[in-house]
Amino acid sequence: MSVETRRFGPDGLSTSLLGFGCGGVGGLMVRGAVADQERAIARALEAGINYFDTAVQYGNGASEQNLGNALRRLKAGNALVGTKVRLRSDEFGNIAAAVAASLEGSLRRLQRDQADIFYLHNEITLHGGGEKLSLRQVLEEVVPAFHSLQAAGKLRLPGWTAVGETEALHQVVDAGFFGGAQVIYNMLNPSAGTALPTGHPAQDYRQLLKRMQEKRMGAVGIRVLAGGALSGSAQRHPVASPPPEPMGSGQTYEDDLGQASRLLPLVAEGFAASLPEAAIRFVIGHPAVGTVLVGMASVEEFEAALEAVLKGPLPPAALQRLAELTAGLSGESR
Repeated sequence: MSVETRRFGPDGLSTSLLGFGCGGVGGLMVRGAVADQERAIARALEAGINYFDTAVQYGNGASEQNLGNALRRLKAGNALVGTKVRLRSDEFGNIAAAVAASLEGSLRRLQRDQADIFYLHNEITLHGGGEKLSLRQVLEEVVPAFHSLQAAGKLRLPGWTAVGETEALHQVVDAGFFGGAQVIYNMLNPSAGTALPTGHPAQDYRQLLKRMQEKRMGAVGIRVLAGGALSGSAQRHPVASPPPEPMGSGQTYEDDLGQASRLLPLVAEGFAASLPEAAIRFVIGHPAVGTVLVGMASVEEFEAALEAVLKGPLPPAALQRLAELTAGLSGESR
């Protein structure tokens, strides 16, 4: 049984509903054994997964290098690969050069001539500051740099990671340049896909997925397991990173773990076999999501994610129960 594919972005790209995340949080493609990396990727290809997501920041290039090597050995030239650039503040004086240099390095490690999707990976706010990019910098400097690289055939679809101030994120969507975005969407913070209850302790992304859908912008669901908090356990695999900083949810990882524990009735009452399964099936239920990324530390964790996706979205009764459980979080501090 193969994973479903969905249309992604404005130009006819199709991505598998489950993508293969090569990030540092799960850690398989950064710190895992080469044999395990190759075994997981081979299994993914066999299951119909065609999208692999990496970045130079994941292991300082190790993830890109390991992914490139594995895809070459497996002769998977048709696989879609997305990678990213995160600009440092000391590069803000010449954004175009920094973007081009980052992409060239990524393509070299990936052993490819073109990135299928290339994402801006900085936090975006209205006015910038520190390591954050301002809306003006994105629209007036990053966009032309990406456009030049696209015209040169170095990237197929320009993308960005939707983190930062909600108003700035919506304005980036409205500008209409980018073809895809990575969006934080999970059971602890579903606001990219639905209205939040009053007082819910999470950043309100104001149904960003709907706005993107109107602009025919592809959506990658990220932080599906809230960095591991929605795994249902505080234990972490030896290959995984330490608990990451929350994104869009609680103040601390411990806050997220506590909120996640209150969703365990979904498992106890038979709506899902595990909390990670429920979390994954929740995200794929949104029609605007083209692919989801699940951090993985092992082949077994990949198989669990695959099994969850193949079961399909949560049924309406499970969503109703989830709404009842998350309503209890309203009014808590963030």
